[in-house]
Amino acid sequence: MTRPIILIEDDTDDKTFLEEALSELNIKNPLIWFDNCKDAKKFILSSKQQPFLIICDINLPLQSGIELKREIDSSETLREKSIPFIFYTTTANQDFIREAYTKLTVQGFFQKSHDFEDTKRDIKLIIDYWLRCLHPNSKAVHI
Repeated sequence: MTRPIILIEDDTDDKTFLEEALSELNIKNPLIWFDNCKDAKKFILSSKQQPFLIICDINLPLQSGIELKREIDSSETLREKSIPFIFYTTTANQDFIREAYTKLTVQGFFQKSHDFEDTKRDIKLIIDYWLRCLHPNSKAVHI
């Protein structure tokens, strides 16, 4: 079974844009969408599925993506799930980027593009990287 990609995004147009990019790239991972961090966190805590990746916006209702990542980093249970966490946001200011890399354990920070080909390129780069990267949830190759 292909592990799901968790998308935390409150803008349905951006969600549709990413769905179309994943479809055109022939990405087989199912997309599980949440429009807020609280519901996404509940799912991650309760699900038996091991997500492949979390793609999260920053400006979200109820709780920001930054606040969610702080909670993940401070929770042993959530940290041990070792789910790669990527910020994919319009709000790519230097303060958020600095905090993401110096205070949080993010694995990427991308600024949304309104160009479909740029979005596809970014998504392909992210997915390809995590398909190849060894981490606790990957299948190690013995040489």
